[in-house]
Amino acid sequence: MDALKERYFAYLETTRNSSQNTIISYKRDIREFAEELEKKNIGIENVSGATILDYLVTLQKNGKSASTVSRNLASIRSFFHYLQNEKIVSQDPTFNIHSLKAERKLPQVLTGEEVERLLNQPDTRDAKGCRDKAMLELLYATGMRVTEMIELKMSDVDMEVGYINCNQGKKMRVIPVYSIAKKAVKTYIETARSQFVKDSSEDNLFVNYSGTKMTRQGFWKIIKQYAAAANIKKDITPHTLRHSFATHLLENGADLRSIQEMLGHADISSTQVYANVVKKQLNDIYKKSHPRARKKQTV
Repeated sequence: MDALKERYFAYLETTRNSSQNTIISYKRDIREFAEELEKKNIGIENVSGATILDYLVTLQKNGKSASTVSRNLASIRSFFHYLQNEKIVSQDPTFNIHSLKAERKLPQVLTGEEVERLLNQPDTRDAKGCRDKAMLELLYATGMRVTEMIELKMSDVDMEVGYINCNQGKKMRVIPVYSIAKKAVKTYIETARSQFVKDSSEDNLFVNYSGTKMTRQGFWKIIKQYAAAANIKKDITPHTLRHSFATHLLENGADLRSIQEMLGHADISSTQVYANVVKKQLNDIYKKSHPRARKKQTV
């Protein structure tokens, strides 16, 4: 089983055009599924649809959300598709198993005023504040995923022209950068980055105190600290600025197709969720503001 897992993981890394986050999730799901099979002494060739259903029910009983259970099924399905293609199993036991319908929650979005407060928190008089300002401005300017931002190389940014090359697997997209973000990144590169970098061959754009690539966990701590300092009560994650970027563009007249391209979504349905956010906001404003909407109906 261990050898099969490693071969499948290598396939995910080299053949499938999946995001790094998807690959990490699939690997974790398959490892946990394999551990369950080992506990029950079930060989891979003996896995049936009932085996998988029993596992999914166990996940539910353990408090896993519908979306997590559905993702586990997707991971297991992908694994058995691979095994079937490799002639390791003769049938796909997930064939007649359907995903749970997960309730799709609307993403957390900051208001324009909250974004301003957040982006104004870093003290750019020191190197750390200068770097943090550049990261926050760049995320809101481009809607990149945090994993994409921390993977940026020096050669990926051109702050003279004002754009970045954002690479994700085999995909590459060019995203414009507004002038304030352009200035923040340029200032970081020219005045602060050298105070972190210890090896002149280091090519990552954003680095930590040790002079190596900024981590997702490191950025998570940074944005949480600035959100607290800005007195933002919403539960901010590294993805919040991406959601805010898309929603604010849509509110100000950008079309979904353009936003889809900038976000790097393969399917327009992924981008459509931001239209639902705007609709909800308009509905809330209507209910709060229209004099007749505030009145209770009497019979």
